Amino acid sequence: MRITGLGHAGLFIETEAGSVLCDPWVNPAFFGSWFPFPDNTDLDWAHYGRSADYLYVSHLHRDHFDAQNLRRNVRKDITVLLPAFATDELERALRALGFTRFLRTESGKPVERDGLRIMITALTGPGDGPIGDSALSLDDGRTVLLNQNDAHPLDIPAIRAFGEVDAYFVQFSGAIWYPMVYQLPDSAKREFAARKRQGQFDRALRYIDAVEAAHVFPNAGPPCFLDDALFEFNGTGRDGESIFTDQREFLAQLAEARPDVSAHLLLPGTVAEPEGTACKLTHRHTDREIDHIFGDKRAYLRDFARRQRPALAAERASRSPQLPRHRLLSELKRWWEPLLARADHICAGVGGPARLDVGEVPIVIDFPAREVREWNGERCRYTLSTTGDLVATNVAKREVDWSNSLLLSMRFTASRIGPYNEFLYVFFKCLSMERIEYVENYYASGEDDGQDIELDGWRIQRRCPHLRADLGRFGKIEGDVLTCTLHGWRYDLTTGRCLTADGHELRATRCENP
Repeated sequence: MRITGLGHAGLFIETEAGSVLCDPWVNPAFFGSWFPFPDNTDLDWAHYGRSADYLYVSHLHRDHFDAQNLRRNVRKDITVLLPAFATDELERALRALGFTRFLRTESGKPVERDGLRIMITALTGPGDGPIGDSALSLDDGRTVLLNQNDAHPLDIPAIRAFGEVDAYFVQFSGAIWYPMVYQLPDSAKREFAARKRQGQFDRALRYIDAVEAAHVFPNAGPPCFLDDALFEFNGTGRDGESIFTDQREFLAQLAEARPDVSAHLLLPGTVAEPEGTACKLTHRHTDREIDHIFGDKRAYLRDFARRQRPALAAERASRSPQLPRHRLLSELKRWWEPLLARADHICAGVGGPARLDVGEVPIVIDFPAREVREWNGERCRYTLSTTGDLVATNVAKREVDWSNSLLLSMRFTASRIGPYNEFLYVFFKCLSMERIEYVENYYASGEDDGQDIELDGWRIQRRCPHLRADLGRFGKIEGDVLTCTLHGWRYDLTTGRCLTADGHELRATRCENP
């Protein structure tokens, strides 16, 4: 097996039984905010798009689903490996680009095509990407590969039942807007960012320990930010207030924590050929170029930004003009109020009004009243502020997932009183009746399967109320606080209250005879 890194989560996997092109992202995403790091624009994208036998797009986030690259460079008679998501939005998006041949998979069930065993593990919870995320397992008879992308939690025993993993491409870096966009004191932002970076590393380490792969490759990140307005979000920020650990930083931290793990730097154009305990690595970049990329990152990114000025200017020119106040309110009422009328669990979960400041226009999404209206001065626990052109563009496109456009762009500021509220962000990801119906039915089905485990003197429910992670594997108890180390969510065991976000109570009692 021969694997070429294409940048971010992109891979070109060549085997004697066929080749797979994975998540080929090159064009700026999220209102021109995200670019792959390092620069991958000079790769021969037409070659990869023509040569591959299969296309795998893990999910619809635009740092994985690059519509422009897929349209221009990938042949349309390629066979698409389709995850078993709850909605067919990914298939519809690919068909709109001209793709016609699909291999539909069942989550966690291998299929064989001409000697290549393929398994896609699909995640379908409200917090999984834009209503769906996935991981890819491949076996060509000699090498087993696991491409995690952004998918977690994963059922590791089921993954390992497919075959002991030789090459593991692990997601390791930040892919969220917290805490950078929040209005916080600098000292608090630095502290929260440090915790987030450590949590990301701990999660990756848990997976690496569980997968026990022969070779590990940090993958699916980080992005870089080339717009002057966002430039200080790069890496860990100027003073440690950002979360985007890079590949070399992660490898250094991993070497200290797990010196026996065979881990490798994968850059755009790097070719990896794993074979048992050995792995031949061929970089396209010289050692001096690699040292410049990571050792003089600000200068490297300034050069990259100069090359991308036309792309940034084109993105800004493509935005819609700000809507007049009355029309903006009318459009959002007509669009969102029917969704709020159906969103029982979401509205109860938010539990109050949320404020959206669009330029100089303050709007309230009143979740208890199920209405959108102008702000009348009332106290709102959650406030998001952004510019009118971004909202107008989303309105014009009827963008159903504002997480996949506005929020990941980090072109907004946020404040809140109290803990994070997952339901608020789920609403912004579900701005279509199809998504609202799915998420409401998902919540109605209940996340607790009734199974309990014993852990450090406590009897607790097996599944984390957040995203159903197995607490027998990912739970850690310190005093009376349980932490699910997969995403860092914390629970007070004496009351069952979630300390990380509103709602999501945990069932827990002390064992009489631990």
